[in-house]
Amino acid sequence: MDRKMMAASTSMLLLKLLEEEDLYGYQMIRRLEARSDNVFSLKEGTMYPVLHALEEEGAVESYEKTAENGRTRKYYHLTKKGQRTLGKKREEWEAYEKAVRAVLEGGASFAF
Repeated sequence: MDRKMMAASTSMLLLKLLEEEDLYGYQMIRRLEARSDNVFSLKEGTMYPVLHALEEEGAVESYEKTAENGRTRKYYHLTKKGQRTLGKKREEWEAYEKAVRAVLEGGASFAF
């Protein structure tokens, strides 16, 4: 998949995962891979800047928690603002997808 296309949707995909439950970074990477048949295979260097930007915007919050294996991990939590942001990004994506599909499938025909 083209990196530019993936970059445009990364924040929306991360917000969607966090809508379901709080996760730490590695979990997000693995979930995206599993759900997308490895189409979305993020590197930490790509994901963490997006998470930090979302945190600065107030869309997510982070906290530390000790995992079952005893390691302390940084978890991310979707805020109310993040829920609104996800809704807006989803609407934008659906409008974009609809427009692309219309062009690819021939769309409305206009005489010029």
